[in-house]
Amino acid sequence: MAASFSSTAPTTPFLQFRANYSKSLLSLPDSCWRIIASAKSPSARLIACSLKTEKLRLGAGVNLSGGPVVKRSLQKRLVIRSATIEEIEAEKSAIESDAKTKMEKTIETLRTSFNSIRTGRSNAAMLDKIEVEYYGSPVSLKSIAQISTPDGSSLLLQPYDKSSLKAIEKAIVNSDLGVTPNNDGDVIRLSLPPLTAERRKELSRVVAKQSEEGKVALRNIRRDALKSYDKLEKEKKLSEDNKKDLSSDLEKVVDVYMKKIEELYKQKEKVSITILLCQSLWSTFCL
Repeated sequence: MAASFSSTAPTTPFLQFRANYSKSLLSLPDSCWRIIASAKSPSARLIACSLKTEKLRLGAGVNLSGGPVVKRSLQKRLVIRSATIEEIEAEKSAIESDAKTKMEKTIETLRTSFNSIRTGRSNAAMLDKIEVEYYGSPVSLKSIAQISTPDGSSLLLQPYDKSSLKAIEKAIVNSDLGVTPNNDGDVIRLSLPPLTAERRKELSRVVAKQSEEGKVALRNIRRDALKSYDKLEKEKKLSEDNKKDLSSDLEKVVDVYMKKIEELYKQKEKVSITILLCQSLWSTFCL
């Protein structure tokens, strides 16, 4: 293979040579490369260096000095951008806010459950958890009927659609309310029997169980938040001391909501005991 280097411009033959012969020269053996590299012509050396660069770019090995051939390969550089202080603070705030929101919902759910437990006096909230199968879909009882309390021992349900009376009656019977509905074709009446000592003990167990379920929910929320803090620490966004401080603050918040559950539980117990005591005194007085 012949090539001319007689041009006075050093770059012109190099460009022409590279365009015409670079693909063929890439397959030359090392002995040929040493001859090209040892040439005295500047153009030949320029071509040799250029083709060496070309082979390196393609991942091939080039040996112009007679030494061992070293193969190289291009690797993509992974650029990692460190999180800013503002981004880290935003993540911490989001974790704290999410945990508090879930704890508030837990308290509200528990309060609703307690209100639905009968304590001897009529209360429309007793029906909050009852759902009725209405046209193939479950809906809350209070959304399809007007509920009133004529006196302290009864509830009156007047459906907006009389065709739902049977469905409402069925839902009440299947609930854990423990009351037999009286359907007269227009409205449903619920007469609440006096709260007996045995019934109060049963309700007390239910209240205690629901309280414990609320506490378990708070512990689960705390566990999820701690996992989020652990993730931030692994990502080097939090130091070990920072995580300890956040975990300590979270524990204080959990303690506050645990006390709220205890207060709700004691309040419910107190109400049921008071009603039972009043009923007992009233029975004694009447006798």
